[in-house]
Amino acid sequence: MRILVLGGTSFVGRAIVEEALRTGAEVAVFGRGRTGTDLFPEVPRLIGDRDTGDYAALADGSWDAVVDSSGYVPRHVDQAMDALGDRVGRYLFVSSHAVYALTGLAPGNDEDTPLRPAVRHTEHLDEATYGPNKVACEEDVLARYGDRATIVRPGKVAGPNDNQNTLTYWVRRVARGGRVALPGRPEQPVQIIDARDLATLVVRLLRDDRPGAYTAVGPTVALGEVIALCARVAGVDIEVVPVPEDAVGPMYPLVRPVEVWAGQQRSSARARAAGMPVTPLETTIRDVLAWDRATGERPIDWGITPEEESRLLADH
Repeated sequence: MRILVLGGTSFVGRAIVEEALRTGAEVAVFGRGRTGTDLFPEVPRLIGDRDTGDYAALADGSWDAVVDSSGYVPRHVDQAMDALGDRVGRYLFVSSHAVYALTGLAPGNDEDTPLRPAVRHTEHLDEATYGPNKVACEEDVLARYGDRATIVRPGKVAGPNDNQNTLTYWVRRVARGGRVALPGRPEQPVQIIDARDLATLVVRLLRDDRPGAYTAVGPTVALGEVIALCARVAGVDIEVVPVPEDAVGPMYPLVRPVEVWAGQQRSSARARAAGMPVTPLETTIRDVLAWDRATGERPIDWGITPEEESRLLADH
């Protein structure tokens, strides 16, 4: 099977390329050539830039499927589809669970859940526009390819090579042991999917030539349990200290407002039926800890610094 991956050298795209190669697929990647230059020496690199609309490298060639792992706004997917036309069999778009409505949902909502209104007037991505831009991307892919379109909607993704760092923040912080500030509630539900499970799902959907949408999320666990697993893997003793959510900035790693808890517990039944495996969360945490230490604990922009946490804990 010939697969073109738009992206393919960072985190999710990288995991998809690794899984495709493992299954014997013939893979090419399209990107700017700035990351992962030492990866996949056997894989052809097609150099272009989605931000500037440079798709000249895609003028020739045909593929059984394309995986769009780097499209965030409608312009990205529209220009890619214009460049590829009918020289691809299936177009699989990696979307996000952020496309779903934010409130009024019950736990276990699935692919038939109402989506947020599409946004096309801005390419500035934040909490208010990221999901709606993905909705617009989905609409365009479905309009162009119909039954040859596949949509995968991941939840919170984690694993080695993570450039999002949400789980990595907690793995690293908990490994230091001691009193751990939690600006949220330990009972908050969390669903974490291992990037390698997501990649397996993507490749299986392509090989089985499956259309439709698939929500790719892990089992529901409490945030406090995630933190406890991090401590067990690291072999440290900790004391979780709840602190006010307004004591830190918004978008704290894995912490979500109470009003969206129910709606963000999603069903992965369709993805599981299509062949998505579930790596135990403890395994993902162990692999993240090993990878983070092996790569020298590069800077993370999430959360708070040890100094900020010490000051916060002094008051609690």
